[in-house]
Amino acid sequence: MTIVQPPDSVRGYLSELRRALKGAPRGLIADALADCEEHLNMEIVQNPDMDEAAVMASVVDTYGSPQEIAEEYRDMEDAISTPFPKQQETDLGNNGGFFGVISDPRTYGALLYMLLSLITGVFYFVWTVVGISITAGTSVLIIGIPLALVFLMSFRMISHVEGRIVEGLLGVRMPRRLPAVSADEKIWPQIKDALGDVRTWTSVLYLLLMLPLGIVYFTLGVAGLALSLGITGVSIYSLATDESHIQFFGVPWLEHLFHTAPGLVLLAAVGIFAFFLVLHMARFIGWTHGKIAEGLLVRL
Repeated sequence: MTIVQPPDSVRGYLSELRRALKGAPRGLIADALADCEEHLNMEIVQNPDMDEAAVMASVVDTYGSPQEIAEEYRDMEDAISTPFPKQQETDLGNNGGFFGVISDPRTYGALLYMLLSLITGVFYFVWTVVGISITAGTSVLIIGIPLALVFLMSFRMISHVEGRIVEGLLGVRMPRRLPAVSADEKIWPQIKDALGDVRTWTSVLYLLLMLPLGIVYFTLGVAGLALSLGITGVSIYSLATDESHIQFFGVPWLEHLFHTAPGLVLLAAVGIFAFFLVLHMARFIGWTHGKIAEGLLVRL
């Protein structure tokens, strides 16, 4: 029988926990690692007379092994109810066929996200550019150090808030807590840690990307909904009033077709079909953007 030696350091414990959670959502792994790192560091601080290996041995006995903790986190995640299907992370097409998209909650969350993304994108872009500019401009001054820390922390906070929006509207599991920062750590080490953390720069990249992405998402969402619903609404109104309000200048046969009841019914069907295409587009954009957010914002 192989005897598994307990990890003798915080880094070793976290590495085993990461391996035990392999395949879980990145947001869940990030939360589990942050929780455990905070707890383990607290145990070490509370036992200054013991070396790290001894503290870790005691922690494994009371807190649990990395494998046990991983199972607890998986069980807690499964117990949390959400409006989104559990298979959404790996299955985009299993939604009851082409028309089943209308009953998928991801669709409406993605549509709302697309419409809000222009506002959030403008705010993220302006704040990030202003923050980088002020930090770079005051870097040679004493006041530049606390300003740099404020903006770096604000980037992290905004990224966390964006993650909560992504999870709430797109259904992608994102971190639900901020990484722990030691209260007794000096300002300069905090800045060095933040500058050396690749996730700081991927978060900044994400915030800058949100402006062009927001413009595209908003334009596609508004134009798609306006066109599909407009065609359908005008066609139904023309049928109800027995008076066509549709004109095709330079195409006489189309104008004649859509002045007849069968033509208006056909046009209404085209509008409804276009509406479902817009819903599929929104769901695909939501799924794709969720992957982008997960890759750039989740720190492991």
